[in-house]
Amino acid sequence: MFFIASREGQLPPVLSMIHLRRHTPLAAVFILYPMTMLQLFVGDIYSLLNFMSFMRWLFIGVVVLGLIYLRYTKPDLPRPFKVPLLIPVVFCITSFFMVFLSLYSDPLNTGIGFAISLTGVPAYYVFIHFNNRPMWLQRALDSFNRTLQILLEVIPAEQ
Repeated sequence: MFFIASREGQLPPVLSMIHLRRHTPLAAVFILYPMTMLQLFVGDIYSLLNFMSFMRWLFIGVVVLGLIYLRYTKPDLPRPFKVPLLIPVVFCITSFFMVFLSLYSDPLNTGIGFAISLTGVPAYYVFIHFNNRPMWLQRALDSFNRTLQILLEVIPAEQ
């Protein structure tokens, strides 16, 4: 996920680079590993599953809701395939049911998972979205990317 998000410009460019000899997204794996270890040591497996399933089903539901919205507001957009509207509606209702079930069964862990996801909003705006970053921040980010590229022996992947 980090590799693809970086290729789409949503994460730092070093995460979309691959190792010279192994041809694997080494930087993306190194970022994922400590996050996974931190989540495993937070609590039991039930808490971890509740964190992730809540956010997963919430985002999937929002995406499918966006699909339904676009189906009505922009019906002439080209689509690779079309399904009957009943299918995304049922899927959307089911995914939001899963979200509310998580909220009902474990509101504390669900809230923690939601708070963790919200920390990505300011990080996205500071590090990715703003084109007019302060020069000191841009130099620091470029230096960080270059240093990681040298240390991890990664190069940009072919598109």
